[in-house]
Amino acid sequence: MPTTTRMLHFGTDGIRGHADDELSDESVRALGRATARVLGRDRLFLLARDTRESGARIEAALAAGLADEGGQVESVGVFPTPGLAYLSQTRGLPAAMISASHNSFHDNGIKVFASGGRKLADAVEADIEREMGGLPPSPGGARPSLVPSDADREGYLEHLVGALEGRTLDGVRVVIDCANGAAFEVAPQVLTRLGADVEVRCADPDGRNINAGCGSTHPEGLQRAVVKAGAHAGLAFDGDADRLIAVDEKGALLDGDHFLAIAAADLRSRNRLRGDAVVTTVMANLGFRKAMDAEGIAVVETRVGDRYVLEEMDAGDYALGGEQSGHVIFADLATTGDGILSGLVLLDAMRRAQRPLSEMAAMVQKLPQVLRNVEVVDRTRLDAATGFWDEVAAVEAEMGSGGRVLVRPSGTEPLVRVMVEAPTHDEAERHAGRLISALVAALGSPSPA
Repeated sequence: MPTTTRMLHFGTDGIRGHADDELSDESVRALGRATARVLGRDRLFLLARDTRESGARIEAALAAGLADEGGQVESVGVFPTPGLAYLSQTRGLPAAMISASHNSFHDNGIKVFASGGRKLADAVEADIEREMGGLPPSPGGARPSLVPSDADREGYLEHLVGALEGRTLDGVRVVIDCANGAAFEVAPQVLTRLGADVEVRCADPDGRNINAGCGSTHPEGLQRAVVKAGAHAGLAFDGDADRLIAVDEKGALLDGDHFLAIAAADLRSRNRLRGDAVVTTVMANLGFRKAMDAEGIAVVETRVGDRYVLEEMDAGDYALGGEQSGHVIFADLATTGDGILSGLVLLDAMRRAQRPLSEMAAMVQKLPQVLRNVEVVDRTRLDAATGFWDEVAAVEAEMGSGGRVLVRPSGTEPLVRVMVEAPTHDEAERHAGRLISALVAALGSPSPA
């Protein structure tokens, strides 16, 4: 008989939900069993987690499910997602990370990596979901013990240090915000080994303060701290350290568009930008695209999601790709976005150029961007809404090369996302309002007028 356990479903970045509700022990154990059945029974699986209070419980339940199907389990303990991906790659083992990234401690999630450190393909995730839906009753049994491996952790630290090819960060003053998350030990250790003068913030996790008013989603404190310290830069990580938001010496924010532009120009100057191209998503700002055009660097566009960026990088053998959100992938160094690695590359480029970060980031002149989530009655009729698309064409014609419109339906909610970039914020707001009115007229609004 199939189980009555609540089904878990993969989203754009693994499974995510309320820790005490959706990620119950029974549901997570079933996921572990299904994962072992699809990726291979009687295999060794690597596990890691961020600092949420629910992490140890969920890790234990997942390990139990893997063991139910003959799997063996090794835990790296609290560790960054890209660190686990690196170990999965170097050891040729499947792995699972327990984290909800930038969400609050109430949530948690599970990201599964295939052997080699790559996120699972959509088809493999679908196989795991199907397997979960038809599992026989759990055999039960004792849960396996989970012992962290210090040797594995050291290997990742050495990998990060080695990314600078013998160079150091001597003389660089940097403030880092670890979000009370998975980077709280690794990030300070690596930067210190490389010789940076490091001021550390938000590196005292208590299980509940992860991302709480800090990290990449709340960089305001870091901005103030960088200016107060007279630092060259600030680095803010999210809960599992797979993405980065930076701060220049003046306290201004830099996102993935800035990182990609700086890294692309630097790699090209050293003949390391294969294809003279960079991969990014449809959300990249028009200012980034113009900066790359000025540098003679092609922009290869994908749908939103770092997995799709990586797929395109693989297909075209590109060296660099990422997202505006701060996920940046250096194909010669990692199989996934790595916030700590991105920070090291950024600081290294700044030190070699002997230029302030604000000056380097100025190559990207961001256009004001307005993004609205519009609730509609039936998003599936979007393609056939000719009146709305006529309005989009009119707005695009009015802006010409000075602006951009992006419209895409949500994959899971009754929403259509409307994004407008324009020379001024007022123009972007005006055009967005015009398009939203046309969209609601075409597809209807579920909300009362």
